[in-house]
Amino acid sequence: MAENYPKAQNPLILRFHRLIDAFAKSDDERDFYLDTVEGFMLYADLDKGTDDLDRLQKELDAHKGRYCLIPKMTFYETKKFMEGFVNEKVYDIDTKEKLLDIIQSREARENFLEFIYDHLTELEKWQQYYHERSRIRVIEWLRDNNVEFVFEEDIDIVKPVVEKLKQYIFDEKVSKDVQTARNQLEAKAKTYYSNEALNPRPKRGRPPKQTAKVELEPQLVSDMFQTVPPPCRPFLFMPDYSANAATFSSKFDSEAQLIASLKGTTRAKVDTKLEALSLRLESLRHLSDRLKGVDDLNIGREKGVIEAVSDTSHFSDVKVSKDDDKMKSLFSGALPQKKGNVPKKPEELQEYMEKKKKAGSKMVTPLTRKKKKS
Repeated sequence: MAENYPKAQNPLILRFHRLIDAFAKSDDERDFYLDTVEGFMLYADLDKGTDDLDRLQKELDAHKGRYCLIPKMTFYETKKFMEGFVNEKVYDIDTKEKLLDIIQSREARENFLEFIYDHLTELEKWQQYYHERSRIRVIEWLRDNNVEFVFEEDIDIVKPVVEKLKQYIFDEKVSKDVQTARNQLEAKAKTYYSNEALNPRPKRGRPPKQTAKVELEPQLVSDMFQTVPPPCRPFLFMPDYSANAATFSSKFDSEAQLIASLKGTTRAKVDTKLEALSLRLESLRHLSDRLKGVDDLNIGREKGVIEAVSDTSHFSDVKVSKDDDKMKSLFSGALPQKKGNVPKKPEELQEYMEKKKKAGSKMVTPLTRKKKKS
């Protein structure tokens, strides 16, 4: 049967994010298949009608050599993913111990993701680690099935030429630009079969300067499949590209659904530091509201400010305006009061100073040093 299939004239152009999403979602209730002739993917959705599922099963049984069943992620493999991340990327001791406890508990996979999404410092490291490990896993599986492939996200070819590659995938005679692109794909496909593809190593030499990392979405071309059998068409797996589509979750199809489930939880997530900060902000907001109530506040008048924040009886000759009265009421009780029996009126203050002069300075006994005995 295999010789009856059309032969692709260049490596299959596959989407890496679709593959890792299928690897994460494949379980006892969901099956995913990869077509080795043209590279399309199938999702055997049990929500489809019984007649459609029966026709799909007949097609898969009749052409077993064409469709590769994507392996299901076992509990041991998911645990290995999580433990590898904790041991290699988590440096905080308390966070590491908490994650290791979660891994050993029930529903470890979902609880692990819930904890990671609550700690943003670990979320970015987890997403990068998960994509790197999943990439190695997908490449290893494709190599075991002898699939000649290229990830579309890795292609550095302009979109019109990629469209021609997909359109004329089975044509032997093509234009010069398409033939040049085919040669580039063949050279790129060999890199996936090298040792470095499964064991990526950091480049030697001086590290590049730390610059702001700009995330650019790859320029992907619309799907073009020419050999999809009619029974398989309702089951084509063609989700749109998303940088964080693969969530490692078996329950949720996208990151948006996962985040929505986290927001709907009823457990309390109160950070003491954030709570203290919110209280301070509330007090500042209250003070600002009081300041807004003072109309035409003239802070430039020094006497008025002094009169407002001190006792008015100290300056009996100073006239207090309405604005100063508002300022005084605003700051009343905010500054400490003067202590001691200091006279308040100018006449009493003058008598107090004369008494001080008559009293003179206090006599202090001079200090004498004892002579040392010879």
